[in-house]
Amino acid sequence: MSTNLIQAIINIVTNPIIEIAEYNKSNNRANSMGGSLEEYIKDVFAGTVSEKNSSNRNKKFEECFSYTGNQNNPPDAMIKGGDAIEVKKIEGLSPLALNSSYPKAKLYANSNMITNSCRNCETWKEKDIIYAVGVVPNNKLTHLCIVYGIDYAASEDIYAKIKTAIRDGVNTINGVEFAKTNELGRVNRVDPLGITYLRIRGMWGIENPFKVFDYIYNIDTKKEFNFIAIINLDKYNTFSNRNELEELNKTVNSLNIKDVEIKVPDNPAKLKKAKLISFTI
Repeated sequence: MSTNLIQAIINIVTNPIIEIAEYNKSNNRANSMGGSLEEYIKDVFAGTVSEKNSSNRNKKFEECFSYTGNQNNPPDAMIKGGDAIEVKKIEGLSPLALNSSYPKAKLYANSNMITNSCRNCETWKEKDIIYAVGVVPNNKLTHLCIVYGIDYAASEDIYAKIKTAIRDGVNTINGVEFAKTNELGRVNRVDPLGITYLRIRGMWGIENPFKVFDYIYNIDTKKEFNFIAIINLDKYNTFSNRNELEELNKTVNSLNIKDVEIKVPDNPAKLKKAKLISFTI
């Protein structure tokens, strides 16, 4: 069994879930809302939204995913031979808190932000990464946007350059004992006893995609649920099952597939062709 973003969209349209808390309670899923959204997104990709048998669900997860993540390191899941998935929950249309990890246009196997388990789960060097951003106020999924990192975030070197400049600047401070770290810096032996240390961490954030792409899509506030997926045309054309979604589009009135042009994150003066897939309830 294989899966991809097109299959996930089909699953959302044919079996939409809005009440996340009730969904997870009835299916014995995770308790926290952030965890609940992650589990729902994994179910959407695996086709297990309606699966109540844990053993069957686990088997389908094994068939679909090579990695299903942890809370402290990206990504939240990786499709076997396919894309990586990062899930973000926000309660309103606020920016996303990424903490110590800057946004990713792609995911690389040599990144020091991923675990060895992720790095070794299959043979890979780089993966396209999907950001699934859900707005979940009061246990209800009101908005969901799925977008590829390459269409949402700048190239890694842009973020790494800023991080390196700050780290190098901090390390030039005289009279301070620095230690090697993956963070911006760590100062050891701050106090006379030499028992106190200071961690210097970056706290990255990015505007939510509904705001970033408001030039091609506006939320319909009269609807209970707004879903959009933005897929650049080159990526869209790689999906062998895109015809299935296009056929579904002919029978579901609230599903819409539109040709758009989106800004290139590294150079917004340039545009690239993309598909905007929207669905409302």
